[in-house]
Parts: sequence; C-alpha cells; structure tokens
Amino acid sequence: MRVLIRGAGVAGLTLAHELASSSINVVVTEKANRAGGGASWFAGGMLAPWCERENAPGAVLQLGQTAADWWDAVLPGHVKRKGTLVVAPPRDTADLVRFASRTSGFDWLKAEEIDALEPSLAGRFGKALYFAHEAHLDPRRAINALHEKLVGMGVCFRFDAPDFPEKGFDRVIDCTGARAIGNDPRLRGVRGEMLVLETLDVQFSRPVRLLHPRIPLYIVPRTNNRFMVGATMIESDDSGPVSARSLMELLNAAYALHPAFGEARVIETGSGVRPAYPDNLPAFSEQDGMLRVNGFYRHGFLLAPAIARMAAERLLSSRAGKSEGHTTFAPPVHRQPDSSYIGASQ
Repeated sequence: MRVLIRGAGVAGLTLAHELASSSINVVVTEKANRAGGGASWFAGGMLAPWCERENAPGAVLQLGQTAADWWDAVLPGHVKRKGTLVVAPPRDTADLVRFASRTSGFDWLKAEEIDALEPSLAGRFGKALYFAHEAHLDPRRAINALHEKLVGMGVCFRFDAPDFPEKGFDRVIDCTGARAIGNDPRLRGVRGEMLVLETLDVQFSRPVRLLHPRIPLYIVPRTNNRFMVGATMIESDDSGPVSARSLMELLNAAYALHPAFGEARVIETGSGVRPAYPDNLPAFSEQDGMLRVNGFYRHGFLLAPAIARMAAERLLSSRAGKSEGHTTFAPPVHRQPDSSYIGASQ
C-alpha cells in the first residue's frame, strides 16, 4: 500500500509514523519549505490533559493522557515530565478555586511549597495548583526530530509541493490543518498568538499558567534562558503578524507573573491559525475516497498521537477488507453521514 499524506504538521507527521511503523509506504507533501509549516510551529508543546479539562470535553483528558508516553517512546529525551503549575494573583483566588472545580489530578500547594518548586516565584503567590503528572516538550525540536526519524524510516518528503499529484497512491490523507478551512464548511479558524522572551532573571522548570482576568497566560520554559509566552484565542483565520493589543496583553500578563519579564528581550513574535470544529474536537472523515484528519484546535501535540493511531487503525482495517463503519471515541455530536468524530462536548 502506498499512502500520500498532505500536510507535514504535527497531525501529518504523527500519522506518518503510525503508518510507517506498520510497513506502509508513505509520502508526505507540504506547501511550506519545511516540516511544521503551519500552526504546529507556534505551539506551546504542553502535554497537559488535566489542565485542558478546565474548558475542554472529557475526551481531551481521556485521549491526551497517552500523549507524553507516545512522544517519549518515539523521541526519547524530548519530553520533560515536570508537571504544570497554575497560579493566580491574590485578588483572583476565586478563579483558582473555579479552575480546581473543573479539573482533577492536582494538589493544592501553599506558599512555601510553591517557593520550593519554582524559586523564581518565591513570595509571589500564596496558593497554587500543581498537576504533577503533566509534561511538556519543545514543539520545534520535536517536529524536526520526528521529521528526521521518519526520513530514516523510509518516509519520503516533498516540500514546496502544494499540488503534488495523487496518481499512483492507494490512499490519500488530508492533514492540511487550517488550509482546509475553505474546503470544509464545518471548520473555522482560531488565531493563536505567542511571543518568545529571553531573560537571565527568571528560571522555570515547568510550564506556569497564570489565571489572569483579561487573558489567561501560560509560560513554557525553553532552552537558552528563553520562554514561550502564549497564547491568545481569537476567532479569526487571519494568520498575519501579532497585533499591538495582543502583544501588550501578553507582556502585561507576563509582567504580572514576574516583574523581571518586563526587562526581558523580545526574541520572537508569531501567530498561527488553529483549525477547529464546532465542538473543538478533532475528527477524521471519508470524502470522495480521501481520509481527512483535522480540527485539532489548541490540542495538536496533545491529541495527535491518539488520533493518528485511530486513523491508522481505520486505514489498516480497510486494507484488510474489514468494515470501516464509524470510528468514534464517545457519543458523537454534529456527525455527518461520512464522518467519524472523536468525542463529544460534555
């Protein structure tokens, strides 16, 4: 079987790995000149299913719990299992309580426990939630490493190739993310903006989320004293530069977390459009003989491994002559006759 995957973002790469691991001949095409050319390049890389449950369906928690193990097995050394720390200014303690009521898998920390966990925050917060089982990775390093591994597994890549011919392939799988918005009326764009700060005055070992009254903020540590700060969620498919308003809000929120970020160097700003279905859950569907995998919203690195596994199983079942049916994770909502949606709003 020869399979063509359109799109070299996190969805396309994880699916390519699942298929290549089953001895499928895979070719991946990408409109950009490198892997991760879309929203994947601007992701936070937080493998945080318990935190995401605060405003996401239960399927995100159930599917996302396997993500850290998948990435760790496929790319050893890339996953940092340090957990997630969630804090709020003293005047917004009620927001912390509300966050706790909507999530699970955490411990309440007192001021001295926060100080021991993240010394840079010493004396700044009296209470926090610690999600010890969560993890994170650097998306760009992971994308590049996965691309390199796939090449070693025999996967062929064609970059700068938006119109690569489909002739000669047994199956075509569309993983083009936001570029498919115009072809699927159910998809919409959700713009996410981020920036990268550099400072020697703050050290974090794990992602820190600040429950800010205007813009919920997360800061993810990178290498070389850098921090990824994100991210806005704007209902728009505009992938242009970061707006002045968003930049100010992100910087103000980072300053509220730690004043030293006010003196940090702004190394990079960027934005990406996340494709999303009405329930903000991913889906794969059959249409005109093509399998479409899309709708990861803000959960690309978290949910891509599980969805890739399920889509690969469907493809392999079809190859073996088994009935395809509808592959669902939970009772579906908004399912179309030719589609298989993962999960349901709960």
